[in-house]
This record gives sequence, C-alpha cells and structure tokens, in this order.
Amino acid sequence: MNTFEQLYIDGNWINSQGGDTLDVINPATAEVYATVPSANKQDVELAVAAAKRAFGEWSVQPTEVRAAMINAIADGMEARKDELIESIVGSMGCPISIAEDIQVQGSIDALRSFAVLAPEMDKQETFDSHIVLSEAVGVCVLINPWNYPLSQLVGKLGPALAAGCTVVVKPAEQTPLQDLILADIINQTPLPKGVFNLLTGVGSQIGEVLCSHPDVDMVSFTGSTQAGVKVAQAAAPTVKRVCQELGGKSPFIIAPGADLNAAVRYGVEDIMINTGQSCNALARMLVPAEQLKDVERIAISVANEWQLGDPRDIDTNMGPLSSHLQQSRVLAYIEKGIAEGATLLCGGTDVAKELSKGAYVAPTIFSNVSNDMIIAQEEIFGPVLCIIPYDDIEQAIAIANDTQFGLSSAVYAAERKSAIEIAKKLRAGQCYLQGAYFNSDAPFGGYKQSGNGREWGLDGLKEYTETKALLIDTEAK
Repeated sequence: MNTFEQLYIDGNWINSQGGDTLDVINPATAEVYATVPSANKQDVELAVAAAKRAFGEWSVQPTEVRAAMINAIADGMEARKDELIESIVGSMGCPISIAEDIQVQGSIDALRSFAVLAPEMDKQETFDSHIVLSEAVGVCVLINPWNYPLSQLVGKLGPALAAGCTVVVKPAEQTPLQDLILADIINQTPLPKGVFNLLTGVGSQIGEVLCSHPDVDMVSFTGSTQAGVKVAQAAAPTVKRVCQELGGKSPFIIAPGADLNAAVRYGVEDIMINTGQSCNALARMLVPAEQLKDVERIAISVANEWQLGDPRDIDTNMGPLSSHLQQSRVLAYIEKGIAEGATLLCGGTDVAKELSKGAYVAPTIFSNVSNDMIIAQEEIFGPVLCIIPYDDIEQAIAIANDTQFGLSSAVYAAERKSAIEIAKKLRAGQCYLQGAYFNSDAPFGGYKQSGNGREWGLDGLKEYTETKALLIDTEAK
C-alpha cells in the first residue's frame, strides 16, 4: 500500500490541519491501494492564501519564462511516466495495455501545447481609439474528475500557468495519486512558491469552501451536471468565473450510404474505451432502420473483442469501473433498460466469478431503443451502448438533438461533405466526422446542460484571461 502523508501548499509539503486521511480503493480488487491526506477548511484557507500571494509575481513573468516552466513540468512527467501509469492503473483500473496512450502520454504532449500558446498572452489589438489586451484572471480552483484524472488536470493547469494564473488543485477522491506525483515533480522545478497548490480530500467537505471563497477568481470544474449546479450556486454570490465541462449523452449518426462496418466498429469502440467512462462517449448510435439487423451483427462482433479482466494483464482491454458505487449505478441502468423493453444484444448484469470482487460490468449493447427511454436520456457512464433506429436523416437529427445534453456528437456518412452538413445541425460542442478522434488542439465543451466555457487549445487559454481595454484620447500626447 502507498501512503502519502502531506498536502502541497505554498511550495512545501505540509500536514493537513485536521490530520484526517482518505483510503484510495483499487476497483479491480476492492482492496486499499493507497492512503492520502483529507484536507479540511483550514487547509483550503492556507492554499488559497498562498495562491493569492503568488499571483502578483507569477502573472507578470515573461511568457517565455512561463512556457519554459510548463515544459520543465512536462519533462518531469516524461521522466516519471511509469509512476503516473501505475497510479492510474491502481486507483481507477484502467488497463495497463492502454493507460500509457490514453491516460498519460497524451496528457504530457497536451501540456507542452500550452507552452506553445503562452506567447498569445503578449498579443494585443490596437485601434485608433483603444487598445485591447489580455491579462490573467487570477486565483483559480481546478476541480478534476476520476475518469481521465491526469488529462483533465493538464487541460486546466496548462492554460492557467500559460496565462499567468495561480491554482489550487482538487483531484477526485477516487484518483488523487497522479496529482501527488505531479506536485512532487513541480517541487523539483523552480516554479515560484504558491503558484501550484494541491489539496486531496472529499469534495463534499471542501468543495463548497473552495468554490465560494472570496479570494478565488475562477473555478474550473469537470464532473456531473448535478455537481456542476452546486458549484455554480456556490460561486454565484462572489460572481466569479465558472468554467464547466459536465455530463453528456452524445449521439452518433450513421447516415445512409456510410461504410457500415467501419462506422459501427468506430461507435462500439468509442463507448467501450476506458470502460465507457468518458463524458463525450458516443452512447447513442442512430442507424437506418432498414440496416438494423446488419448493425446488430457487427456491433456484437466488435463488442466480443473487448476482453474484460485484470487491468494489469497485458491482454485486458477493458478493466473495472472506477468504484463499486459506479458499478451499482451502471448495473441499475442496465436493469432499467431490460425493464423498458430494449433488446439486450450482449452483456448485462453478469460477470465471470473470478472478477466478482472487482467493480466490473460486461460490454453491454441494447438495440431497438426508443429515445424516450431512461437509458437513452440519462448519462450511464459505463460500457453501455444504445442503438436507436431511424427512418430518415431528418428524424435522426431530431432524435440526436432530443436531449438535455450537448457535449459531443459524431457523424459517419458516405462522404465528408455530407457529414459536415449533418454536423452543422447538431446542438453539441464537438462533432467527430468520419471516424475522427479527440484532438487537444480543438476547443472542447458543451451546449445546454453539458456546461459552459471551453477547454483545450487557444479557446481553453482564453478562459483563464480577462480582457482589458485601454481607451486613448486621440487629441492628447
């Protein structure tokens, strides 16, 4: 068992003011994998005060200095990549066969992209009567989820540092270990004290204090829509900036004439990767009704390629869900789908006896799903795909948009031009065309109840800035 005894505040490892600890459970075995400090309100005060003190110095550093610091952190992550991989495999059950690519290396590369973007802060627009420039927003609270714990942290930390902000980081209680390793990496760099502060602990105990703190200028939150509402409510009295990436129930339209084998494979693999624990997962596959039987056959075949098992086994490509609580939620949705009359093609509520201690759910596909069913409307966050037949493309678009969410979407058509035309009609922040994959240079965020603001790329950097106008008297010297 790994034991981490201290929080990282103001450039130092210090004991929590309360002395409480939090167990991190390995979801594959249900055993305690690590113990970390559980921060309290006094720790929050210390961390926010440190970030506030550091802001003045850090925000005026030349952008090349901030870029160099970001790259130094990325170098440290490269050097300790094996530790980062192990922390994610052990705490959330991501299979070691895919953890490096989808959880760690991509995060390192994405962090470096914000070093490249840092000089954008030097740009200004000059007009006859005014100048427009950008400045760092201030002290930022970064609250991260457990499904892509390092990637989501980087998607907030990278632009915050590039812009000149200081941060207080709060990882999910299920997956805090990679953040602790990152804090140790940062401690070996010359990043000024107080720029980066880390509080591990329980969100229900310190989340409201962080989000409502008067010295915090911005909260960036990734998580469920329900939790996002609470974050916004806590932040509202001080009118601070809130950037949220929340839930999703993303549609994937397979248009008539599309390469059916390629499209169905793409859709099934998308919902199964990371055991379905992706906010932008293509959970609803919309298919031409006349091709439903062919779609079902292909989908079952692809689902059977996903090997449920020990995440440390190199042959495993689907591990457990992140916790037994999440397992119970997903199993309850599967039971609802069966009760609602959807056709269960594969998977269900049973798993092999040797996996019974872990939080496992088998790759599950429902067909003949109606979009008004619970399993088609609510975010399941597990390896559960809903196949919905449609009669024509206009009906498919209507079904796709018939949701409270609008985070992501996808279209696979006979040709790109047709896919683009369909995509323009979808109410979602992203649309993946013809089998495209996530790109950290593109803005990411949702419509409707999937959040507000954008992460990644230049748009992600802008979230951490304020716009200042310098008004010029054209008659004065």
